[in-house]
Amino acid sequence: MIDFFYPLFKKVMPLQTFRYAACGCINVVLDIGLFFVFFNYVFRKQVLHLGFFSFQPHIAAFIASFFITFPVGFLTSKYIVWTESTMRGHVQLFRYFVIILMNFFINYIFIKLFVEFFHIYPTIAKVLTTVIVVLFSYLSHKHFTFKVKNLQEV
Repeated sequence: MIDFFYPLFKKVMPLQTFRYAACGCINVVLDIGLFFVFFNYVFRKQVLHLGFFSFQPHIAAFIASFFITFPVGFLTSKYIVWTESTMRGHVQLFRYFVIILMNFFINYIFIKLFVEFFHIYPTIAKVLTTVIVVLFSYLSHKHFTFKVKNLQEV
């Protein structure tokens, strides 16, 4: 279904980049939408107390949305974007997890920075942070997670 729209972008980018952008946009919209719902309606903009740990509502919303978008992102990456990858599934999953974990910490740091230091509204902070993470994520997945081995490497 995603490839149906590709002819409109064919002159601008290769198919794989288009698929990454399309799947990434879907996952980002899902992530930001979930973040908004969790922040405003689930956690009601209040601190989440879990025994010994307490989370600011923007951090709790970020973590909750992560648990949904992680598997969605991996599955779309594996089966729609990086289909020609020669790496085994469990290796892809491990590497995807490593990159996403790095993205997780980058997200955490920038959301805290934007909200608590620059006093930016949490949903706007999430959008700004997402822009920062996208480039790092694309390059990491292309050259590490879903790498295609050359014939000389085999």
